[in-house]
Amino acid sequence: MGSDALEDVRFVGYRRKLIEDIRARGINDLGTLQLFDRVPRHLFLPEGVRPRAYEDGPIPIGFGQTASQPSLQAHYLTILEPQSHEKVLEIGTGCGYLTALLCLLADRVYSVERVRELSQRSRRALDTFGVKNAALLVGDGTIGWRKYAPFDVTVVSAASPSIPSALVDQLAVGGRMLIPVGALDTQELVLVRKTGTEVTEEVLSGEVKFVPLLGRFAWGDEGSG
Repeated sequence: MGSDALEDVRFVGYRRKLIEDIRARGINDLGTLQLFDRVPRHLFLPEGVRPRAYEDGPIPIGFGQTASQPSLQAHYLTILEPQSHEKVLEIGTGCGYLTALLCLLADRVYSVERVRELSQRSRRALDTFGVKNAALLVGDGTIGWRKYAPFDVTVVSAASPSIPSALVDQLAVGGRMLIPVGALDTQELVLVRKTGTEVTEEVLSGEVKFVPLLGRFAWGDEGSG
């Protein structure tokens, strides 16, 4: 992964600037910062928005979806700390950029996306980047991917009014999940941990805003509950 053949000299300076922007947001872990240097974000975005690929902000990718702010994704990674022996469930493949970052850290990534066109586009980008350890599914992310459970890490990239019980059930013992929970207009990040038979929830400081998690156990297909 990360072949020099994928590099586009037009974006090198912008990617370095993005890393500095992420650092300015308080992410100082060298390993995390290096991930964002290794993965060419422009490869995962639609052609029309590629000039904005290295802005530290959300970018529209079609179908009412956005590619999340890179510094927020870096925050996710520093909280969850996926390990090389672990299995990750990602809810909301989106453009596939976070999927690629996760694949550099974990043993295997299972990613669920409800929009078929986005999943197909992500598969092409991941293949171009050389990712071999990602499995993609088109479906309802609120029910997880039971076939490959349990998961050590679950990353939810869309906002839910509550924590879907299926995702908690599919966490391994010692597993952790990060999910934005709240109203449609603003949410809080909740860190869920499973230790034995106990499940704990910790609300992390700061408000966030994600697109709604649509599905049986979240907002429903119209995003209105």
